[in-house]
Amino acid sequence: MKNFKTITAIAIAAALTIGLTACASATRNDVTGTVTSGAENQNSSNTQNGSNSQGNENSNTNSGNATNTSSTTSDSDEMFTERDLLQTADLTEAKTITVTSGEDVTITEAGVYILSGTATDVTITVNATGEKDKVQLVLNGLEITNTDAPAIYIKTADKVFITTAEGTENTLKTTGTFVADGETNLDAVIYSKDDLVLNGLGTLNIESTKGNGVSCKDDLKVTGGTYIISCAEDALEANDSIRVSDGTFTINTSKDALHCENDEDNTVGYIYISGGSFTITAKSDGIQAVTTVTIDGGSFNITASEGIEATHVVINNGTVNINASDDGINASRKTTSENILIELNGGDITIVMGQGDTDAVDSNGSIVVTGGNINITAQTSSFDYDVSGTITGGTVIVNGQQITEMPNQMMGPGGQGGFNPGGQGGQFPGGQGGGRR
Repeated sequence: MKNFKTITAIAIAAALTIGLTACASATRNDVTGTVTSGAENQNSSNTQNGSNSQGNENSNTNSGNATNTSSTTSDSDEMFTERDLLQTADLTEAKTITVTSGEDVTITEAGVYILSGTATDVTITVNATGEKDKVQLVLNGLEITNTDAPAIYIKTADKVFITTAEGTENTLKTTGTFVADGETNLDAVIYSKDDLVLNGLGTLNIESTKGNGVSCKDDLKVTGGTYIISCAEDALEANDSIRVSDGTFTINTSKDALHCENDEDNTVGYIYISGGSFTITAKSDGIQAVTTVTIDGGSFNITASEGIEATHVVINNGTVNINASDDGINASRKTTSENILIELNGGDITIVMGQGDTDAVDSNGSIVVTGGNINITAQTSSFDYDVSGTITGGTVIVNGQQITEMPNQMMGPGGQGGFNPGGQGGQFPGGQGGGRR
């Protein structure tokens, strides 16, 4: 039977001055005592460089590398707070927890908690009920393996930060089928009902044999760290939004790598990425959102059935390489709050399509290319749209030849069947020729 330990926080007058090394050597008995979260809602003059300040949670800052050509979701400076972007925690008043097999840990108050140790059958639960309670979990060489429960379960908090300590390797696994918590369907190694931020300077390995890697029922943000995720379901899943400003991701999933969907509100469920490096292998979609996927930067190597999918897809910058067996980039009706549209405004986009009935860029609405470098290798169809397709800027190459007008439902020059001037649509007027019938 599991033992349960609850960590509470009570005010103290003197601040503790402890470093990460000293904290990591403490025993489990150290967790009872005083924890305060610092000047969480006050302005701070500290900056990320050379400072462990928690930052100003209420002050929005730009991620630094976004070029938001199309403001389809929101201005990038509204996406991340100052504290979201900090990669280290203020350890001045932190408490240390060393996990023990069979002993669940419950955190009930705001504060910074340093987690370390190797254990099985352990869930770290955050149940901080204060209206402004923010909890930061610093993973400092933490390894948890469970059979049917999340390693980290966030029941209640205003916001939770999971921060990997610099130079550390952390591993969270669930090897079997998840057991529900009452009416809550726990389905991920990290499961959060409230806002969640992943950041840090270390590595987090996540493995889920039967479920998701990370599930967040609110906003999920990633601003730093290295993540290696292997899972049967979605790797990163959220209801309202997934926002990424930085990080290194290696994802292998039997479903979607990034998935954002809210069944109760079709105006949210969007993904915004301004930076980071992604290596994705997915049996379904690489990146899927209900409303919009906006890419303002980052490096992507996606091998999937469909590379990127949403009602509205916008790529303003970044390096995007897609190898797909269905659609490379797809826009289809998933919500009534957005027009069905693909906008390619910048960046370097390379799409290689597999054999069969495949489309490199497929929209049930329109496709607009205004800039960037687009290189498509398509066996069947380079562009497929139901309403309109226009090229007003950038460089578009299909099967080795540059085009200036957008074909529709055809493979373009140099593909299987050759360059047939009688192709359907676009710059190949006349009969159907090499196009799909």
